[in-house]
Amino acid sequence: MNCRIMRLIVFFDLPMITNKDLAEYRNFRRFLIKNGFIMMQESIYSRLVLNNNSGNLLKKQIYKNLPSSGLVQLLQVTEKQYASIEYLRGESKSNIIDSNDRVVTL
Repeated sequence: MNCRIMRLIVFFDLPMITNKDLAEYRNFRRFLIKNGFIMMQESIYSRLVLNNNSGNLLKKQIYKNLPSSGLVQLLQVTEKQYASIEYLRGESKSNIIDSNDRVVTL
């Protein structure tokens, strides 16, 4: 079993025209938050997973909870790759301390 810590990143652009669209947007966003995803930017959420196996299980749950329309993308990278993000403008603003050891919310 591979014990490499991974990061799942979900990008989404969902329509918000009808009441059904709004409900699906809210439900998808709530699903992500309920399952431990944290918001990186609006419509971009990420979550740590212990390895490929746990990442694959979470992917299956995401597929089951997809909205009926819009664009949803998923990227899986190692935590080392994720840690190399460069901020070109602005800075990280979060009350979440995120490290390779664990995620702690204040």
